[in-house]
Amino acid sequence: MKHFPVFLDLEGRRVVVAGGGEAALAKLRLLLKTQAHLTVFASDPSPEIAAWAAEGRLRLVRRRAQPGDAMCAALFYAANDDDAEDARVAKLARADGALVNMVDNLQGSQFITPAIVDRDPVTVAIGTEGAAPVLARTIKRELEERLPTVLGPLARIGKGFRHMAEALPFGRARRDFWADYYDRDGPRAHAKGGEAEVRETLDRLLGEHLARSSRPGHVAFVGAGPGDPELLTMKARRALDAADVVIYDRLVTPAILELARREALMIDVGKEGFGRHTPQDEINAHIVRHVAEGAQVVRLKSGDPTIYGRLDEEVEAVEAANLSWSVVPGITAASASVASIGQSLTRRGRNASVRFLTGHDMKGFADHDWAQLAKPNAVAAIYMGKRAARFIQGRLLMHGADPATPVTVIEKASRPDERVLTASLSTLEPKLTEAGLTGPALVLFGLAPRSSHTDVRQESHKTPTRLSHSETALQEAF
Repeated sequence: MKHFPVFLDLEGRRVVVAGGGEAALAKLRLLLKTQAHLTVFASDPSPEIAAWAAEGRLRLVRRRAQPGDAMCAALFYAANDDDAEDARVAKLARADGALVNMVDNLQGSQFITPAIVDRDPVTVAIGTEGAAPVLARTIKRELEERLPTVLGPLARIGKGFRHMAEALPFGRARRDFWADYYDRDGPRAHAKGGEAEVRETLDRLLGEHLARSSRPGHVAFVGAGPGDPELLTMKARRALDAADVVIYDRLVTPAILELARREALMIDVGKEGFGRHTPQDEINAHIVRHVAEGAQVVRLKSGDPTIYGRLDEEVEAVEAANLSWSVVPGITAASASVASIGQSLTRRGRNASVRFLTGHDMKGFADHDWAQLAKPNAVAAIYMGKRAARFIQGRLLMHGADPATPVTVIEKASRPDERVLTASLSTLEPKLTEAGLTGPALVLFGLAPRSSHTDVRQESHKTPTRLSHSETALQEAF
């Protein structure tokens, strides 16, 4: 981030614009919405600028900017529609100590003006570091359509009521009050009776929240999906937005963690196969303690919390403490992986069932009904199967599985750096070891990528590289 976004208080402060043409007009239309003292230097100003000066909305000096003209100015805009003149006045303004913006000159500017969605006092600023102004305008247009005009009046009335809301305890109680106001009661009241109705609603809502006992703690066991933030469910996003505490696994991607509230306490309890390990009892203790203290907790698990996520152990700990919990399912690694290769986990005439297996359990490599799995057309999604690949390969071959059965390994399914390794059962090892996969991976037994266009009975020697996501915390042993 080269340009740090801030909102500058311009009330009563001096802002200077050099120029009287189209570029200056564009900036002034925006600046006139502020409470700044505006001064324009222009030898030949447009009639619109002259009219604004006559109305007393700005001060117009009918000459070119000179040394000292930007003294005590908070901001200076070089907007002469002339590159050479803009460079001249920008140099003078910098010498006077003002922050300078040269219109349509990113390199010569010390600050940039974002695209703005105005719902005064709510303001949304959109910046692209000057790289894509057309994209910024597109985003602005979409936000203009989606953000109701009622936001401005609601925020203005709410601002005047903030001192009354201080009767509520700081933190969660106040956030709940304002969330109810802005998300539900405020818009309804404005639609029903305008601003007068909104003010009455605020008084009533405050009374209800003051009479309400403190909100009890709650933990939501949330599936973060395979890693792509666009695959996160809406319910999961709402839970992250409301969380006081987020307890997350190692496989949850930074892009998803960024969606949590900035004020939320973030606790990393990640586990790595044969590596760093947070004991399950310690994780349980974190959850119980924060929920018991009244926090809204999100236990964020990669993939879906109900698949190899040790959900039951954590739920049992919460229930033993008589605390509140819920589950928000997510997209599991098997779904993301099979989607990335263009296949289905089940297909009419091929397999009417699919097995979800783990490559190893607490005792070591996991045993399964290998004879059933070795039957023709069987399909299985194998979690934590990377290190157990040779064991799985041997067991299946011993029980009569066809050596040519396709096997696909998807590393980091759905992520930008997804990799897809194709093999047959007979070549799974050493191919998997030779590929050197280092991230979380899922093994799809009985499926080859649709794009390979090879006979499913033949071994594919292609190793396409894409990006993908992973599954729940237990895949970390891959």
